[in-house]
Amino acid sequence: MKTLYFDCFAGASGDMILGALIAAGADPDSFKQQLALLGVDGYAVEFESVDRSGISATYARVSTAHEHAHRHLSDILKIINSSRLSDAVKNRAAQIFSRLAEAEARVHNVPVAEIHFHEVGALDAIIDVVGAAICFELLGVERFVSSALHVGSGTVQMEHGRFPVPPPAVAELLKGIPTYATDIAGELVTPTGAAIIASVCTEFGPLPMLKVQQTGHGAGTRQYEKFPNVLRVFIGEDDAAAATESLWVIETNMDDISPQILGHVMERAFDLGALDCYFTSVQMKKNRPGVLLSILCRTEQRPALNELLFAETTTLGVRGYAVERQALQRKIVAVETQYGPIDVKVAEINGEAIKVMPEYEQCRLAARAANVPLRLVEAAAIAAIERNGSR
Repeated sequence: MKTLYFDCFAGASGDMILGALIAAGADPDSFKQQLALLGVDGYAVEFESVDRSGISATYARVSTAHEHAHRHLSDILKIINSSRLSDAVKNRAAQIFSRLAEAEARVHNVPVAEIHFHEVGALDAIIDVVGAAICFELLGVERFVSSALHVGSGTVQMEHGRFPVPPPAVAELLKGIPTYATDIAGELVTPTGAAIIASVCTEFGPLPMLKVQQTGHGAGTRQYEKFPNVLRVFIGEDDAAAATESLWVIETNMDDISPQILGHVMERAFDLGALDCYFTSVQMKKNRPGVLLSILCRTEQRPALNELLFAETTTLGVRGYAVERQALQRKIVAVETQYGPIDVKVAEINGEAIKVMPEYEQCRLAARAANVPLRLVEAAAIAAIERNGSR
């Protein structure tokens, strides 16, 4: 599985991420061709090789005309969704900006629809976010992991005054994500950088076991003495050993909860990043039939899921224990069938496909549209993947 690791020893910003991805192998010409599909004018993007404390890094210089208007989330989503970019790029960019808007809304205690972006709604920030999504697709990244984020220290001047580092929106975006500060002064993690990493990364910690294929350094604007203000990325393939990971199971028993609430809790658990959620019928005290609610998650999702169970269910206590999961490497391959395009999940061992699973929801919709049995659509997708050699 193609994995990208963000090494955020000097924080992260939108231009640092963009520069690092170009340095790691995203083709600048292909990037600019894709970015033109966004359908906006008044910008220029150039990539420069610069020195940051002795390290050669790529600086993404995004130049735009001065803008007076502040954009709402709906304005930005309209730009993205009306573009000619791929659906994958649109969805990822929209997800990043939506997460940013939700953080701003919580900080200011206003509805998301009323949030108007200042710096992060400017055209250069839109270029950074959409550009990162384009590079992820150009590089074929399937899995995202990040180190703990170095946030900096001191204060930063903002529209409403001087605020401590990290400023409120960044602190909100980094909830549940490991962070740290040192004596390096300044805002090392910007809202754009925090939103990108918080949106795409599901794992945080040291560099995982990878067969590293590419590395890249993206330069920040500020320069420090004897401190390289760069973001480093590693890109490589994980192997069978890297597929083993430590996870958590959190669970609770209940005998007084509505099945409708349970269904709602399952949906919310997956929204919050749960890897699995399931119910088991159990016999509880006083011979009452009950349900055991179990959720499988990564460490960083555990606090939010615990909070979900306390807020949404009748439980008074939640228990948790560490487990180890070994999962097959997998990738998504799009195939063409007589019923339309279908995504097929291909599971591999050492690069050899051993299981293929057409995406159920796409098959179901295609079967309904063609008025044929679901099994025919699934068989057509499997036949197509076998003709293509699982590639």
